[in-house]
Amino acid sequence: MPTTHAEEQHIYEQFYQIAHFPEVVGCIDCTHIPIKNPGGLVAELYRNRKRTFSINVQVVAGPSMKIMDIVARWPGREHDSMIFNNSSLKARFEAGHLHGYLLGDSGYPCLPYLMTPLLHPENDSEILYNSSQIRTRNIVERLFGVWKRRFPCLAKGLGTKLETTCVIVVACAVLYNIGIDFGENLDEVLVEERDPNIPENLQVRGNAQGYGVRRALIARHFTE
Repeated sequence: MPTTHAEEQHIYEQFYQIAHFPEVVGCIDCTHIPIKNPGGLVAELYRNRKRTFSINVQVVAGPSMKIMDIVARWPGREHDSMIFNNSSLKARFEAGHLHGYLLGDSGYPCLPYLMTPLLHPENDSEILYNSSQIRTRNIVERLFGVWKRRFPCLAKGLGTKLETTCVIVVACAVLYNIGIDFGENLDEVLVEERDPNIPENLQVRGNAQGYGVRRALIARHFTE
């Protein structure tokens, strides 16, 4: 994540070029990494809604599809919003150490620093907001497709111990970023990701301040 004002501004500008969404600092989502049945008392914690075993990995994508932040330690049954609520990333936004907007899908709450799509847009401004938000946020879904193609073990599944599995996932993230830094040509495959823990028509509730910030943003930037 950016550590200086200049870095923030550079990221804002790069994201803005995608679909004209202002002040985006990252796009957040989770993806399930298949694992073997860990057995024992904790096994059912790792069984997701698709009835398979996985760890649910939270990633923040940057404008160049680099992994800016990763959390790889939660069982597959845990919901995306719960992982975010217990992350140091959220704590840094709450403390004012990070600025700008994260973009997330409806599996996340609408917060002053986390903009989610409107479930039922009612006018042209809201439709424009949703279109820009979704087109910009698509970068994290593209990242998952490229990352898993580059490291097939993340798509096919890992048969290692849980502690080792988490280390492997993070190591794959580091190596993936190094590849981008060195200009490695990675074939891109778009994988449509859907969180198995949330119905398509359900939106996690945010807070009043978050809804207010979103309304003001739509009025300020997406109203002609």
